[in-house]
Amino acid sequence: METEKRPAPYEGLFADGHLVLWTLCSVLLPVFITFWCSLQRSRRQLHRRDIFRKSKHGWRDTDLFSQPTYCCVCAQHILLGAFCDCCGLRVDEGCLKKADKRFPCKEIMLKSDGRALDAMPHHWIRGNVPLCSYCVVCKQQCGSQPKLCDSRCIWCQKTVHDECMKSSLKNEKCDFGEFRNLIIPPSYLTSINQMRKDKKTDYALLASKLGKHWTPLIILANSRSGTNMGEGLLGEFRILLNPVQVFDVTKTPPIKALQLCTLLPYHSARVLVCGGDGTVGWVLDAVDEMKVKGQEKYIPQVAVLPLGTGNDLSNTLGWGTGYAGEVPVAQVLRNVMEADTIKLDRWKVQVTNKGYYNLRKPKEFTMNNYFSIGPDALMALNFHAHREKAPSLFSSRILNKAVYLFYGTKDCLVQECKDLNKKVELELDGERVELPNLEGIIVLNIGYWGGGCRLWEGMGDETYPLARHDDGLLEVVGVYGSFHCAQIQVKLANPFRIGQAHTVRLILKCSMMPMQVDGEPWAQGPCTVTITHKTHALMLYFSGDQTDEDISSTSDQEDVKETELTDEEMQV
Repeated sequence: METEKRPAPYEGLFADGHLVLWTLCSVLLPVFITFWCSLQRSRRQLHRRDIFRKSKHGWRDTDLFSQPTYCCVCAQHILLGAFCDCCGLRVDEGCLKKADKRFPCKEIMLKSDGRALDAMPHHWIRGNVPLCSYCVVCKQQCGSQPKLCDSRCIWCQKTVHDECMKSSLKNEKCDFGEFRNLIIPPSYLTSINQMRKDKKTDYALLASKLGKHWTPLIILANSRSGTNMGEGLLGEFRILLNPVQVFDVTKTPPIKALQLCTLLPYHSARVLVCGGDGTVGWVLDAVDEMKVKGQEKYIPQVAVLPLGTGNDLSNTLGWGTGYAGEVPVAQVLRNVMEADTIKLDRWKVQVTNKGYYNLRKPKEFTMNNYFSIGPDALMALNFHAHREKAPSLFSSRILNKAVYLFYGTKDCLVQECKDLNKKVELELDGERVELPNLEGIIVLNIGYWGGGCRLWEGMGDETYPLARHDDGLLEVVGVYGSFHCAQIQVKLANPFRIGQAHTVRLILKCSMMPMQVDGEPWAQGPCTVTITHKTHALMLYFSGDQTDEDISSTSDQEDVKETELTDEEMQV
């Protein structure tokens, strides 16, 4: 028999070496490619951030544009890239540096003060005009062709076809369009800067050139409120207004942002607060600080765009229960221009701990909406504690209300606030009130509570004085538990109406109880709570979108005013 040939030892090693080499290549090559791609991506990000940091544009990244978009430099169709939330430029990532150098952004302040207030030319940006826009010359639709075409003025928002653009239109002065009465022109700030150098403060004479209806608007938006819509709203407002008028209160505190009012004529400024009731209270506290500084003449009037969960104050003022983008930002500005000025009572809540040897100062809160002790405060306290642990889980308004429902159901079974009438004493204008077997007491300044429920007027044929937010009176009601609160919110029950008063005093004699002021809860031991009138705030009331209940209550208030006027006439 022939002996089989065996491979030489070096031939086996050579084959094993090939196998090891190919194995290493198959493992290391994807790792190397992934590492190289991540390195290139990080370099691009650093390069992009460097451009963003040094640029005068307000560049923001996006992974997908919401409408067909074309690069303003290469004119190619793009799906992702960057856009300026001040002037509206949209570019591909590769053209970002060229666009930053080639196209100027909105001028917050003019470089030269020699230009008159009404002599600012149009600032045209080509391409990507808003949908359903029409040419200012031929009145036909703009931006309908699938390419980079037509132009838009970033100040007055007028659009024009490429073929309709004339030399006269290029040199025409810009009138700032529909929102001219809300915009602070760059030339105005330039003139103000020059006047301050000359130590002059006659701003009214300068503003008279802008018209008697000029009421500049300052936007204070909380980018963390509600469903995190604030960041997107900031960009939309910067496009329609002067970017200097738009502030993110998480980066610029309201007290600093409101100093812009001191550069405007007396009693002319308006403020739009985009956020929840807590953000509105923060802004109103800053307004009170302006009063302390002796700046009463610059106090603005405050409107609300509700982004929070409850939004009872905005609902009382006619701005709705919540904003989810269903109304265009331009319409929001129109509503602000049409709103009327009213007064809002603000109250001081003083909490003094019980004890002879307590040397700590009493806690003081400012109340705009309501104060409560009992089950609704307990639900707010539990919700607040869990939101502090995981804030990212509480970004949905629907989810937040579901969490409230869960804690309300839990309290129905546990009843942690029962026998409240044995634990507290209540005084209205110095007179003690006997309480039934309640679990909660709510002191109201506004008409709405608990996300849109009217507590004081209630249901049925009972006639009660109307709850008003400017009469210097507080409405005090009681609830029998969490289940009773739920019945009230779905209009199956009425609260126990205790009375109205100018001053409310509540004495907690024993144990710990949950309390809240305008949605800010805490657990409180034995103490004395005193609620007294503090000041008024100038608010803007919008009456355009009223419900049937609002219309009936408004008509009832008008009837009350007419009755009071008739009584006064009879006395005369």
